[in-house]
Amino acid sequence: MNCTTRSSVRLVNLVFYAHHGVLKEEHAVGARYEVDAELVFDFTEAANLDDISKTIDYGMVYQKIKAVLTQKRFFLIEAVASEIVHELLSDFHVLQETTVKVRKRNPPLNGICDYAEACFSATRT
Repeated sequence: MNCTTRSSVRLVNLVFYAHHGVLKEEHAVGARYEVDAELVFDFTEAANLDDISKTIDYGMVYQKIKAVLTQKRFFLIEAVASEIVHELLSDFHVLQETTVKVRKRNPPLNGICDYAEACFSATRT
């Protein structure tokens, strides 16, 4: 059968406590952050062979995201999302494209807001 395929794996709602934000208090107190990552790559061979060695190690992806969130400090969640995307594309050469969403719960904006979210995508060229 001739067909064009697109395959991806999504890690949804990874939760971390980290210290990012524009306000000095945010860096001191910290906040809850949630991350979604879509990893676009051809996993046809992994699926056909049911072989874990032909896919991406999700545990390693989790650790990379955790390291960016918890070991670095940023003012903007936009910068966090961008850094994660670039780190993933750099470390996982099988990735063709990745999209990362970073959510900050209860952002400090003098009003009721469930979360602020930054979404960043990049495609390998």
